[in-house]
Amino acid sequence: MILFLRFPNDIVRGGFMTRVITFSRNVFLPLSTVCRNRCEYCSFRTPVQAGCILPPGEVHETLRKGAVAGCTEALFTFGEKPEAEAGFRTLLTAYGYRTILEYGEAMCQESITAGLLPHTNGGVLSFDELHQMRPVNASMGLMLETTATVHAHRQSPGKVPERRIETMEDAGKLHIPFTTGILVGIGETMADREESLLTIRDLHRRYDHIQEVIIQNFCPKEGTPMARTPAPTTEEMCVTVSLARDILPAEVAVQIPPNLIDAALLIPCGGNDLGGISPLTPDYINPEHPWPGVEQLKDLVRDAQLKERLCIYPRFIRKGWYSPDIDALIKQLEQKIQVRSW
Repeated sequence: MILFLRFPNDIVRGGFMTRVITFSRNVFLPLSTVCRNRCEYCSFRTPVQAGCILPPGEVHETLRKGAVAGCTEALFTFGEKPEAEAGFRTLLTAYGYRTILEYGEAMCQESITAGLLPHTNGGVLSFDELHQMRPVNASMGLMLETTATVHAHRQSPGKVPERRIETMEDAGKLHIPFTTGILVGIGETMADREESLLTIRDLHRRYDHIQEVIIQNFCPKEGTPMARTPAPTTEEMCVTVSLARDILPAEVAVQIPPNLIDAALLIPCGGNDLGGISPLTPDYINPEHPWPGVEQLKDLVRDAQLKERLCIYPRFIRKGWYSPDIDALIKQLEQKIQVRSW
């Protein structure tokens, strides 16, 4: 007999509780590194130049290799509203696209054709833009980061908390399974973190659309204004993960990034998801931190059970919160991960 406990993935077998820790196997595709924001901790953003757009041919080849490697998810990112940067549209039109969203939509369709479920994180999007992307995505995401006004965001119009909350709310209205999270250590206080998590909780209570919340630690990067800012300690992260687990509803996963911190120390604090792990592509946001392999994940979760998942969580599949156009692919990939054992 299997009983669901405080964490929705945890199970009881033979009278003993087993923690279940989930992850997704993906490819990471940054369609552009141009961004209107200038966050003081970011090394991902580049100016408009040759190579700032990932060419369609490279996208296609990565998707093909990802499918061969057994990946189920294509994570698409691009800098927020890159068209606001002078010269970007000229480079993009050379590939036959007018906007980054149009390009993203086309590449999501390529992903579906290749057999991988798309998940897009494109920064602040309007209701209409989310509506445009919904049919070609199994899920979408936007990091809230913080509800606080911090110095690190002073040149980042897209990091105004109210704008990000509006995007998250519109995603709920559109029934989009959604990923969000907070970034710990960018100048916010513990009280700010609590407020951010309460904001996410309240949005989820209204729309029931948050499937996971990432508790991500700031990592200082050379060449950025915050290069000498101390990273949060493991103890500080544990307290924040525990706070998230206490505040968020049980059905919402608390995700911890295993390439940025010793996740083995945060699982006992309440973390129950390890996010997307790629056997093929680097973490382009944090390239200095390589992904662990699946065998390393098995060691990391210790006595817990490691379980693969799709980028759309099972309860949203049951609710039918996705386009009929990807129904067959979802069912196919569900069967694929069920027969894989870790």
